[in-house]
Amino acid sequence: MRSRIAKRLLDVVGASAILLAGLPILIVTALLVRWKLGSPVFFRQLRPGHRGKLFTLYKFRTMRNDTDAEGNPLPDDQRLTRLGRFLRGTSLDELPELWNVLRGDMSLVGPRPLLIEHLPIYTPEQARRHEVKPGITGWAQVHGRDALPWEDKMRLDVWYVDHGSLWLDVRILLRTLAAVFSREGVIHPEAGSMDQLLRSRGGVVVGRSFGWTRPDEAQDRAA
Repeated sequence: MRSRIAKRLLDVVGASAILLAGLPILIVTALLVRWKLGSPVFFRQLRPGHRGKLFTLYKFRTMRNDTDAEGNPLPDDQRLTRLGRFLRGTSLDELPELWNVLRGDMSLVGPRPLLIEHLPIYTPEQARRHEVKPGITGWAQVHGRDALPWEDKMRLDVWYVDHGSLWLDVRILLRTLAAVFSREGVIHPEAGSMDQLLRSRGGVVVGRSFGWTRPDEAQDRAA
């Protein structure tokens, strides 16, 4: 109980401090997104959180909503802008998730909240990543971020579930700052993660059959 209270206190104090200190950056980023990408400024999407409960994740948009003649979204690399690459590379697109932390949907540290499409495909062991709140950063992120293979990410997430502590969270936050400044392991957040998962299972799952939108269609579309 004490550890949960201490972790929540760290989340609230840390998120509030970052929001206050980074307010000018948030405002400038929002204005740039509005100028370069238009409205909406924020990308919203349902993600599974603690115990698989869905919540609305907030980020800054990084992609245009360009479509082809049939109304289908263009490939990600054609919609990702120079500003979007910069925001992703510096992790500035993640700043609105601090609101999720204050709301209690997320923690500063925990397994990253991935896509709903992953839920029916996790192994029982991998599904244990939902035993704690998802985080803005996590044990997997400080061990390679997006460059890690899927199975390694899942293994590190479950390791955090079993070994999480306030001291470990502080270590992860400090290492995250170093990783952000060095921009190590940054590809595209969640880019290719579904493909990695499906290849590791040797099968194909179509998100539409579950009533969901596939990642390439949902990216940067307002919920």
